Amino acid sequence: MKILVCISSVPDTTSKISFTENDTKLNKAGVTYIIGPYDDYALARAVELKEQQGGSITVLNVGGADAEPQIRKALAIGADDAIRVDVEPTDSYFVAEQIAAVAKEGAYDLVLMGRESSDYNSGVVHGIVGEMLGIASFSPVMQLDINGSEASITREIEGGKEKLTASLPLVLGCQEPIAEWKIPNMRGIMTARTKPLKVIPAAGAALTNTEKYSLPAPKGACKMIPAEEAEKLIDLLRTEAKVL
Repeated sequence: MKILVCISSVPDTTSKISFTENDTKLNKAGVTYIIGPYDDYALARAVELKEQQGGSITVLNVGGADAEPQIRKALAIGADDAIRVDVEPTDSYFVAEQIAAVAKEGAYDLVLMGRESSDYNSGVVHGIVGEMLGIASFSPVMQLDINGSEASITREIEGGKEKLTASLPLVLGCQEPIAEWKIPNMRGIMTARTKPLKVIPAAGAALTNTEKYSLPAPKGACKMIPAEEAEKLIDLLRTEAKVL
């Protein structure tokens, strides 16, 4: 079984975010980057499937050379080789276009990725990729088992869970508890240095351009109301917060 795992390189959630060049670009100075947390779940499940059934895992990243530490970490965790599309991931459609081009050429049985990236949180890339490839896509997938050419899937839906089966090939957006995150061991870190990392140009051109970024409005002051003053709380909700 051939598995393509798509990973994003995103700022650590504890990073302080600011912008440069008239608020048109992220200021990367001092920002720590990690593999997208949901992508980590996808990679972990791919490694488990490979251990159970054999096959190969290719890691794909759309981004610049500064993403290569995250790619090498994925190789250390258990991927066999990697591909980096050498272009900035400007929007979901453009990223999906790159993934679809690689997936089509590689004829993968499974294309796994996180349900969304933790920087832009669009949550639509898996669906666009599936449409471009003409195959089914499901998200957010919480459980995945493979039996021959059939996948058994549990995904989260509004108000509950849905269990279904589908034939390979598939595109899946993953989330916990599909697998537990894996930490690379020393042997994995050493072997990752020599695993193939292929850098390729982008397919097509981006359709959008960022005009400006802005930070969320700062949080307002917090008022503490004693429990015995419920009427005062209701009055403030009505007159100040205007939510009643």
